[in-house]
Amino acid sequence: MSDTDLEKLTVDPAAREMIVKAKKIGYLTSFDRAKAQEPRCAFGNTGICCRICIQGPCRIIPKKLGANKGICGASDYTIVARNIVRYIAGGASAHSDHGRHIANAVLHVGEGKTHDYKITDPDKLMVVAKRIGIETAGKTVHEVAVEVATEALQDFGRQDGKPCTWIETTVTEGRKKKFKDTNIMPSSINGSIAELLHQTHVGNDADPISIIFGGLKAALSDYDGMQLATDLSDVLFGTPEPVISEANLGVLDPDMVNICLHGHNPLLSQVVVDVARDMQDEAKAVGAKGIKLSGICCTGNEVLGRAGVAIATNFATQELAIMTGIVDAVVVDVQCIMPSLRSLCECFHTKIVTTMPISKIPGSYHYAFDEENAVESAKAIIRLAIETYQHRDPEKVTVVERKNKVVAGFSLEAILKIFASVNPENPISVLTDAIKSGELKGVCQFAGCNNLKGTHNQNHIEIAKKMAANDVFLVSTGCAGQAYAMEGMLTAEAVEAYAGPGLKAFLKRIGEKANLKVELPLIFHMGSCVDNSRATNLLTLMADEMGVDTPEVPYVASAPEPMSEKAIAIGSWNVAMGIPVHIGVIAPTTGSSLVQGVLTRIAEDVFGGYYIMDTDYEKGTEKLLAALDSRVWKLRIRSQAAAKYAEKESAN
Repeated sequence: MSDTDLEKLTVDPAAREMIVKAKKIGYLTSFDRAKAQEPRCAFGNTGICCRICIQGPCRIIPKKLGANKGICGASDYTIVARNIVRYIAGGASAHSDHGRHIANAVLHVGEGKTHDYKITDPDKLMVVAKRIGIETAGKTVHEVAVEVATEALQDFGRQDGKPCTWIETTVTEGRKKKFKDTNIMPSSINGSIAELLHQTHVGNDADPISIIFGGLKAALSDYDGMQLATDLSDVLFGTPEPVISEANLGVLDPDMVNICLHGHNPLLSQVVVDVARDMQDEAKAVGAKGIKLSGICCTGNEVLGRAGVAIATNFATQELAIMTGIVDAVVVDVQCIMPSLRSLCECFHTKIVTTMPISKIPGSYHYAFDEENAVESAKAIIRLAIETYQHRDPEKVTVVERKNKVVAGFSLEAILKIFASVNPENPISVLTDAIKSGELKGVCQFAGCNNLKGTHNQNHIEIAKKMAANDVFLVSTGCAGQAYAMEGMLTAEAVEAYAGPGLKAFLKRIGEKANLKVELPLIFHMGSCVDNSRATNLLTLMADEMGVDTPEVPYVASAPEPMSEKAIAIGSWNVAMGIPVHIGVIAPTTGSSLVQGVLTRIAEDVFGGYYIMDTDYEKGTEKLLAALDSRVWKLRIRSQAAAKYAEKESAN
């Protein structure tokens, strides 16, 4: 394969090295499978293939009489709307189920039913309790934990019609009013998802606007599940603080037992991290130097932020980690796990271990996770990896040298602590004042997956570089954060290389005041997919400080390579929050000009947010910067007008 061909696949040199190895051994990777799917079905690509009932599938051909509607008479706009909101339902189910697992774990800790977990951050527990209206005076930590977890679980099946607690207590007053006025404020996560699936069943709602609003209600349920998952994960495992680590395939150590933690739920992975510290001697007894843990996808982000565990790679290149021949076990939980990992393991010595009842892979090892035996399960998995280490084939080992330093662990609390070093009375004003003065242009939140319709990691990296050069404060989550980690962009060196003068001055000033052990990075990595809620909390604080609602804040979001249903759910509730959301792929909505227009234009009139769909990273960046410019200009005009009228009122 030529260098030019490799450059079209990925911008990551480590990934290119392993793709060449894959070709040599004859293994077909995700890159090969993506190529084999071309040309993709035009009906599916544009969203006008309907599979809601089994009379079909119906494929809409607008200019062909009879074929311009489905068998039931559904028009293109009905079919496209139903298809896209069912993605939202899937995404909301995934994130919220994750949150439910965490809430149950906190409940069981509070009740004393599990001893393998503890309340690691009682201060965060008390903050959450106060926010949601639970009295803490005179109560033990465990009593408060039970009440908070019970309230969280109420959000899944509330029947009293009251708004979901974790939305009602975390968004601006303006957003609450907007959600209620448009009838999209959910009172139950499970109820909203079930209602949406019912709404889009054959013979039900045919109105695309009504369907989209139903989708937004489910999307806000996704936000609620993510928000409570983040809060309660911090309570259980600790709120992340800045840590120094490494990223890319070079973190895999040929002299150690290598275990990759992969998926999205930290319940078992965090226990593996804790237990591995005490099992190093068992690894040394078989000739290894110890146990080396690394992460893939959002489980990796969870243990990176809390324990400094290195990042091996992100979604699209997960197979390539195994292909090094030095990964002894891959421990997976839920979401974004390629079924192909099992067949790849057969080519090497690696063991793949599934742990959750809803995420099994035929032929893998399965250690059923349960809270009461988490430590024993973790020990058994680690011992399996130690045993497997002894069966490595030296002929199949490839040591990849590529890795970069990473500074991560920027929870909202950590960011505010840094800002407080400049202004302890009002930390968020450090950011908003820098925007008002023109030092910063605004904030951009990067999120989302990998999508092999484009070049792996390219959009992530190029858009971030251009936004940084234009003095935009950058935060990231998920596989986006891992793309930056792998590229070496979560470092102070990246600030020197890519930041504009305003952003560089801002980061230097607050970094000097914060007196951290390490210089601040170009991009603040805020955690996993569910931790997009942290970024939205930052947005809400900015809005309150500026005295406006969120659609007026100079804040934009980009998912440079969205892939999953979760990404569609996240993007949709961000639109409802009033954020311009760029996606680096064209969503399957172009089959209906009406639905496409609602998402990219009309949504702004109702919610203030809208989708920007552009696969060209330069054009996408220009549109994001234009959105920030518009909002900063409006804020400046409003500020000038307020000052002018204040002077007149004073004179009168």
